Amino acid sequence: MVISNNTVQPATNQQSLLAIHAAAQRLERRLDGALSNIKGISLAEYRLLSSLAQAPGRQASRVALAETVGLTASGVTRALAPLEKIGFVKTVRGERDARLALATLTAQGSELVADASGVLDDVADGMFEAMPEAAPRLNSAVALLNELAP
Repeated sequence: MVISNNTVQPATNQQSLLAIHAAAQRLERRLDGALSNIKGISLAEYRLLSSLAQAPGRQASRVALAETVGLTASGVTRALAPLEKIGFVKTVRGERDARLALATLTAQGSELVADASGVLDDVADGMFEAMPEAAPRLNSAVALLNELAP
């Protein structure tokens, strides 16, 4: 909806998509801030570490991670470099092919993912406690977004 000259007009498809994008950016900043302030990692880093935590053997190729989190393989490599330096991730080279390198979550990385997940749970719980009427509509909104951008 757009309010113009004190009249309410239906939003165009473009306005609706831009509003969804703006809301997603605000949500991302909120989650990013909570993780950064409490755990010292960004939401993007959390998503990479969480993807590794869910991968078989807690390891995946950069290409597989890129597909999961929506980055390029080189973007994943750049994002993982500082995480590797501080011990949350390590690179394991393939035994048969040294060109094959898998990012592997360390024990320290697993602990960080678990702690960071708790932070995000707390933020989400706080948001929905403040707006209890929103929780039942969430599944419909998620389904709609997944249909719009499969």
